[in-house]
Amino acid sequence: MEANPHPAVVLHACLGVGHLIPMVELAKLFLRRGIPVVIAVPTPPASTADIFASSGPAVASVAAANPTISFHHLPAPEYPNPDPDPYLQMVDALRLTVPSLLAFLRSLPSVAALVLDTFCVDALDAAAELNVPAYLYYTSSAADLAAFLHLPHYLATTDGGDFKDMGKGLLRFPGVPPIPASDMPQIVQERASRTCAVRMGQYGRKPEARGLLINTYEWLEARAVTALRDGVCVPGRPTPPVYCIGPLIVNGEAAAQAQGACLSWLDAQPERSVVFLCFGSLGAMSAGQLEEIARGLENSGHRFLWVVRSPPEDPAKYFLPRPEPDLNALLPDGFLDRTQGRGVVVKMWAPQVEVLRHAATGAFVTHCGWNSVLEAASAGVPMLCWAQYAEQRANKVFVVDEMKLGVVMEGYDEELVKAEEVEKKVRLVMESGEGEKLRGRLALAKEKAAEALADGGPSRMAFAEFLKDLKLQK
Repeated sequence: MEANPHPAVVLHACLGVGHLIPMVELAKLFLRRGIPVVIAVPTPPASTADIFASSGPAVASVAAANPTISFHHLPAPEYPNPDPDPYLQMVDALRLTVPSLLAFLRSLPSVAALVLDTFCVDALDAAAELNVPAYLYYTSSAADLAAFLHLPHYLATTDGGDFKDMGKGLLRFPGVPPIPASDMPQIVQERASRTCAVRMGQYGRKPEARGLLINTYEWLEARAVTALRDGVCVPGRPTPPVYCIGPLIVNGEAAAQAQGACLSWLDAQPERSVVFLCFGSLGAMSAGQLEEIARGLENSGHRFLWVVRSPPEDPAKYFLPRPEPDLNALLPDGFLDRTQGRGVVVKMWAPQVEVLRHAATGAFVTHCGWNSVLEAASAGVPMLCWAQYAEQRANKVFVVDEMKLGVVMEGYDEELVKAEEVEKKVRLVMESGEGEKLRGRLALAKEKAAEALADGGPSRMAFAEFLKDLKLQK
C-alpha cells in the first residue's frame, strides 16, 4: 500500500453480508482506478455470538472470493451486557468499534477518505478527529434514504399517533410514493420506542457526511434523487452531495460454479418460462407457508426454481442460523414427484445473480431486499413482491408504485399468503397482458442499468465526480 502514490480509502463495513457485498463492489471501483482501498470489518462482541453467528463465516467467504481486496478485521469490543433488542445490539457493537477504527486509521501512512456503511454513523466522530473526509454509502434505495432522512422532521412536526395504530393509513414524504404506515419498518412503529429514537438519531447525523454514495442508478429513482438533491428531505439543513453509483452487483460467475446443477437445468428450459423464488439469506417462511407456496406453484402449471430454507424455530429470531431443510417433511406429500421435470427445489442457496440473468428466467418472487431488486432490474426480470422485514416493505411500495417493475403478493402482511394468491400472481406475470407490460418496462430498466455503468454513463460519471471531490481524479 505504501508504494502506491495515492493515499488509501478506507471503507467501514457493517455487520451483515447484505451490506458487505455492495461494499466489496464499491472497493472494486477504487481498485480499477489504481486507488488503494481497504475494508475495515467489525468483529461482533463475544456476548452477541448468537445473533451474529453467521457474520464470521460470511466475511471469510466474501474475502476468499475477492483476494485482490484488503480486509482489516477490527477487534471485537467488550460488550458485557448486550441490549436484548437485536437492532440496538448491532448499533451498540458498531459504536463500540469506533476506537479500534480510529486506531487503525492512525496506523495508516495517509487516508484519503473514510466511506461508512449507513449504519456506521458513529464513526463520523473518528473521521472528524483525524480531519479525514467522511462519506456515507447507502446500500438501500434512494427512495428509502429520502423517506428516512425526512422522518425525524415528520415526527417532530406532527402530532399523529404511532404508525402501528394507523394501519394502512398513508404517509407522505418528499420524492416517494405514499407509504402505508404498516409498511414502515418495525423499529419505527412506535414513536416513543428506544429503537425509533436511535434510528432517528442515526438519520439525523447523516447530513454531517461530506457526501452520500447510493447504490442505485438515477433513471430508476429519478424523483427520489431529485428530492435529495433539492434538499427538501432535510428541512433547515443542507443535504450533502448525492452520488448515484450503482447498480453495484456481485459477479455471480464464480459462485455459480458451486450450483451448476440448477443452471444446467435452466439451460434446458424455454426462454422466460421459469419462476424463480428466493427470499434472501435471512428469508423466514413457516412450514404452513411453504405448503401454500408449493400448492400455488403446482396449480399454476408453470416451471419453477425455488430456494427453500428451514423455518426458524422462533419467527422473531429469523437471523439465527438454521439447519438444512428436510424437503420431504416440509413440502406436501408427493409434491416433488408430481412436479419433477418442471420444477426444481434447491436447499438454502442458489446463484441468484446468474439465475436472474439466465434467459429461461421469466419472473422473480422476492423479499424485496435492495440487492435483489437491483439484480432483478438489471437482468430485466419482473418481480412478485413478497416483503418480509426491515426496509423490504417500503421497497415493495417503491418497486410497485413508483418504478412499475413488479406486483404485490397480497397477504404478505398477514399470517399466510394463500396458495390461490401464489397461483394467481404467477399466472398474471407469466401469462397476462399486464405481465407483458411489466416485461417491457423491465427491458427498459435493464437497458438503463447497462447504460449507467458503461464508460461515460451516469453512474460512472457520478463516481468520477466523487473522486474529484476527493482530489483523487482530475
